[in-house]
Amino acid sequence: MARFIFITGGVVSSLGKGLCSAALGALLQARGFKVRLRKLDPYLNVDPGTMSPYQHGEVYVTDDGAETDLDLGHYERFTGVPARKSDNVTTGQLYSKVLARERRGEYLGATVQVIPHVTDAIKSFVLGDLADEDFVICEIGGTVGDIEGLPFLEAIRQLGNELGRERSLFIHCTLIPYIAAAGELKTKPTQHSVKELQSVGIKPDILVCRSEREIPNEDRRKIGLFCNVREEAVIPALDVHSIYAVPRAYHEEGLDDEVCRHFGLDVGQPGLENWDRIMGRIDEPDGEVTIGVVGKYVSLLDAYKSLAESLTHGGIANNVKVKVSWLDSEIFEKEGTLQQLEGVHGILVPGGFGERGAEGKIAAARFAREHQVPYFGICFGMQMAVIEAARNLAAMPEAGSTEFGNPADPVVGLMTEWSQGNRIERRNSESDLGGTMRLGAYPCVLKEDSRVREIYGEDSISERHRHRFEVNINYRESLEKAGLLFSGLSPDGELPEIVELPSHPWFVGVQFHPELKSRPFDPHPLFTSFVAAAVEQSRLV
Repeated sequence: MARFIFITGGVVSSLGKGLCSAALGALLQARGFKVRLRKLDPYLNVDPGTMSPYQHGEVYVTDDGAETDLDLGHYERFTGVPARKSDNVTTGQLYSKVLARERRGEYLGATVQVIPHVTDAIKSFVLGDLADEDFVICEIGGTVGDIEGLPFLEAIRQLGNELGRERSLFIHCTLIPYIAAAGELKTKPTQHSVKELQSVGIKPDILVCRSEREIPNEDRRKIGLFCNVREEAVIPALDVHSIYAVPRAYHEEGLDDEVCRHFGLDVGQPGLENWDRIMGRIDEPDGEVTIGVVGKYVSLLDAYKSLAESLTHGGIANNVKVKVSWLDSEIFEKEGTLQQLEGVHGILVPGGFGERGAEGKIAAARFAREHQVPYFGICFGMQMAVIEAARNLAAMPEAGSTEFGNPADPVVGLMTEWSQGNRIERRNSESDLGGTMRLGAYPCVLKEDSRVREIYGEDSISERHRHRFEVNINYRESLEKAGLLFSGLSPDGELPEIVELPSHPWFVGVQFHPELKSRPFDPHPLFTSFVAAAVEQSRLV
């Protein structure tokens, strides 16, 4: 039967609970266990799909079409276990289900309350949709003490009692701040955080203590004494220069050993050779390339978390360091600013929504085309590249997207109908914004003798989507006559998935999000090829 590990956070947010969960999952995998990772988010939004990237960061999309928290990206990258809709839930989703059940009369007239109805829904989520997993790691979003997180803490407290210590474990992530004026690390915030956790009935079994400095043994003993935790279960979590160094760092501090001790598991040490190999490539590359990412949300890099990691993976595959130059697309809407792109070895235009910065992305695509710089357009970046080609290669100066208005040549338009499995999905301009996009994995057929066919080495692929506007297939003939090849289409030939310029050293636009399927051990072929093209470009500059 599955064992459950609940990970909470205290003192401050952004302590790295997601990385802790992902790294622990990787360590347990390396010991031969099958793992599953889940995230419980306390916010009232039904999902993060309509939340601003500046507030929430990236929206991670699963194969089955769930819009989820970005931590699920960490889970997949570290463990390779595909996430599903049943691996992320929000307060909004839970309350929606509870209220729907009340409307249907399923509570038989009972007064619907947080306890037991909401907490029972949380417990059902945690325990549901499991197969033969050895461990289920559940990260609780937010910080202990947040009022919106109380139902989740109560639910996992109940689960701890129901499952027993032989099947449940609580890990609490805290901060040990360094006070420069005093020249000391301070343990009091951790003590207060644990006290707050204990006040709701949860006693942590392991403390993961984030710190920018070494935590002396005497401080570990003090934390263990005041927090009622074994000294060996106080795990230092010091800053590292790469997230891929975290599994090795946690193992050396004994995190996975403590987990196995708690559950009475006598297993061998984990094999971390693959992680060491990855870090060897990161620490000792053969060279360096610079990729200019022209985006709308570059002031908050969490908005492009998977993208940044995928570029790192492409660097690992080519044994080079990828230096990313984050460039706000709006700056390229002014005269004389494109020279900022002259020093880069590749240009990547990522996804986005809305008109702001769109003309800057179009300008970046034109610069890449005319200066023979490798170009990678993803989702919105592909659409802007198509608009650029229509305007400047296919003699359609008024080409544009219906997302921004009513252009004379709508080469990009709102999707109104498409196939998903055995059913037809239909949308219009009046549809709700949340959850109405083309979401999740869809197949794509690659054109024979195309660049992407060579890159993938396959006739057909499956990639994850998140968009509601699409390149208009009716303009295919005109655009192909101008030199833009439609090299990937949906199986019915109606939806353009990939375009490329055969006359260019490397110019590819994709409607899907390949960054969502890239892993450090299995870099996505498009990122591998793009970085390789950037390496060639660096030799020409």
